[in-house]
Amino acid sequence: MSQTAFVTALQKVTTGSLGLNELIVAAQQLTNAGQPDLARQLYQVWIAMNGDNPLLFIVHFNCSTLLAQTGDHAGALASLRAALAVNPDFAPAHINLGSALERAGDAVAAVEQWKTGLERLSAITGDTIEYKITLLKQLSRVLSDNQQYESAEAALAQCLDLNKEQRDVIEQYAAARLARCEWPIATTPSKLTRAEFVSRFHPLSSCAYSDDPLQHLGLSNRYANDLAPAITSANDRRNAPIAQGRRLRIGYVSSDLRAHAVGYLMANLFEAHDPNAIEVFIYYCGIPSDDGINRRIKAAAEHWTDIRTISDDEAAAQIAADEIDILIDVNGHTRDARLGIFARRPAPIQVNWLGYPGSMGTPYHQYIIGDDWVIPADHEIYYSERVLRLPCYQPNDRKRIVDTAPPQRSEHGLPEDAFVFCCFNAAHKVTRFSFERWMAILNQVPNSVIWLLDYNTETNMRLRVAAETYGISGDRLIFAKKSPNPRHLARYPLADLFLDTAPYGAHTTASDALWMGVPVLTYMGRSFASRVCGSLVRAAGAPELITTSPEAFIARAVAFATTDRLGLQELRQRLIANRDTCTLFDIDGLARSLEALYAQMANEYRAGALPRPNVANLSAYLNIGVNIDHDSAEIGAAIDYHAIYRAALAARHYNTPMQADGRLWDGDDEAAAVVAAPATASRAA
Repeated sequence: MSQTAFVTALQKVTTGSLGLNELIVAAQQLTNAGQPDLARQLYQVWIAMNGDNPLLFIVHFNCSTLLAQTGDHAGALASLRAALAVNPDFAPAHINLGSALERAGDAVAAVEQWKTGLERLSAITGDTIEYKITLLKQLSRVLSDNQQYESAEAALAQCLDLNKEQRDVIEQYAAARLARCEWPIATTPSKLTRAEFVSRFHPLSSCAYSDDPLQHLGLSNRYANDLAPAITSANDRRNAPIAQGRRLRIGYVSSDLRAHAVGYLMANLFEAHDPNAIEVFIYYCGIPSDDGINRRIKAAAEHWTDIRTISDDEAAAQIAADEIDILIDVNGHTRDARLGIFARRPAPIQVNWLGYPGSMGTPYHQYIIGDDWVIPADHEIYYSERVLRLPCYQPNDRKRIVDTAPPQRSEHGLPEDAFVFCCFNAAHKVTRFSFERWMAILNQVPNSVIWLLDYNTETNMRLRVAAETYGISGDRLIFAKKSPNPRHLARYPLADLFLDTAPYGAHTTASDALWMGVPVLTYMGRSFASRVCGSLVRAAGAPELITTSPEAFIARAVAFATTDRLGLQELRQRLIANRDTCTLFDIDGLARSLEALYAQMANEYRAGALPRPNVANLSAYLNIGVNIDHDSAEIGAAIDYHAIYRAALAARHYNTPMQADGRLWDGDDEAAAVVAAPATASRAA
């Protein structure tokens, strides 16, 4: 739109002949022509000349959108408030005003704005239902981010009552119940069956919910197919050659290379990489950050590209233009992941490592990096990717900053003479079964307490009330206030023994505890998330901290606290003595091993031996897994785990024949079709 056309439109405004529709078209044309300031002027003159127009709120709303796009956030806020002054029932303005207030850092005001919008919704129409759902989603998201899970869950339940097919809402609902330690977790929201609910968990929530790696694999596959189905586009470099005689170009995609658990683990790795072997490219998709970890990683990487604000197509094109040979997905199925980039296959080789504790279940991740503990050979059937192994799959930071001021038990509310168990895992990892084991241990060690993270007032109280039902005073649960990481590390040695959770155990928290000389007792399961801690304590030189049954976990903890205090003290001393020599903290050794794996992948690709992910029959495995009641029985303790699935596969095959999948179904055993599935999971001895 030219300057002349703008003047003509302005003249029509002053004569009262520019209608609302024509105004919106003219303003959009100016914006598209790169003249948003003229569009703003046109809106503002029209507003000044049409103060009594009943549709004035729409113009204020459109003007607010334009102002926000040009960076005038204060003006956008004022325009939204003006729209609501004209029409207090205009739900889109409530939605956007709440979002603007949240971006401005006022989450409390944002929540109140969305609540007001909900209260003012009146007649039931298609639009008002959608507005209500949007307001409830915004409300629940901010409440969850601020750990107000009870209110968030109530808002999400209303969302599902309006529309039960919202995948993102179901995921948030399940996550809220896990974070509240609200057992049983799979109490179904209205209109959803239990199986429908569990089949739409976020994959990361499923890792915390059950030790069922076949279900996890099926769920990951469904999630990836829904969110980012495989795409063949102009950016596809799947068949691009990897040249000999130059450094391999390795791209890492992550939202967490900052003061985050993954960032703490990886900072030292980037510093340890051999620049003569590989050329490191980082594609960052996380929140803006400038903390110490973020700065260390930026300084160590040769190339840093922020892809947070660009589309998956644009990011994939950038990665292809950089001629990346091997692209590492450091997010997997975690928050702020960019799965769509990998679906576009911008690199010849794509790898799942570190961020997500399990299989991606996609046709476009060819490898997963683990070790022989987290993924032993007979567990490879739980993964769609080909498994490659490091000595220990998890990197660590030898440059951890630890506060030098000596901590005291008294400053943390810990009794001086008690045996202090601790667990600094997040609340969503605390299952009913883990909690029952902790209570059994406290019952057998009277002069003891358990030291947990301060989750939030509501969850803390729920756990204390639950403890009372097991005959344990709620006062024996002590909650550690949030503390800067150096001070948090320094207080670890105040605890005598770390008690792990299952099935999602300690990962970064275990490394921190072991670095500080605190033994971590773990109960090993089948899934990746349940085996990480075992890998870490073994790599730290303390394999006796691994147990293989719930009963053994309880007995070992009680023994350390009562009859084997000398053995526990020896373990603490060994952990400190081993820090400079053990596999767990050998970051240079891990970097060389990782670089060797990259070279192996490249050679396999050059030889035409790139693995093809196995995604056969995964919907069948998911269907079986979601119909197992994981709230009632701990499947990690089942000795007949494979038999449960084989029998259910046989029954399914009888009705709908399936091809062999290279996992548990060979496709030929017709006799298996009449085998009855075990009614319940048998517990291991």
